[in-house]
Amino acid sequence: QVQLVESGGGLVQPGGSLRLSCAASGSFSRIGIMGWYRQAPGKQRELVATIATGGITNYADSVKGRFTISRDNAKNTVYLQLNSLKPEDTAVYYCNIDAGWITSRPYWGQGTQVTVTS
Repeated sequence: QVQLVESGGGLVQPGGSLRLSCAASGSFSRIGIMGWYRQAPGKQRELVATIATGGITNYADSVKGRFTISRDNAKNTVYLQLNSLKPEDTAVYYCNIDAGWITSRPYWGQGTQVTVTS
């Protein structure tokens, strides 16, 4: 089994910043793509950003230029730096990590709340 522990959410004013972290632990020999998704009240969960093993990143258009995803393979951790936050960024943010042994499958974190309000 793989466990993901998220941290870093909170309440912030528009224009502020937060840094989310998601650390993987448990039984696995490899980690593939790592990513962040979010779900706002009444809306479907949506992709925010992903980062491949080699570091190639992908972002939703709504966060390009404001959010930065990164990973520390030695720590099995993925980060999401959120800058220039807007009220519409308010959501529960979930990390998603592909992990396993010979084959991998996606695992989800428990979610961390990000609230942007004045």
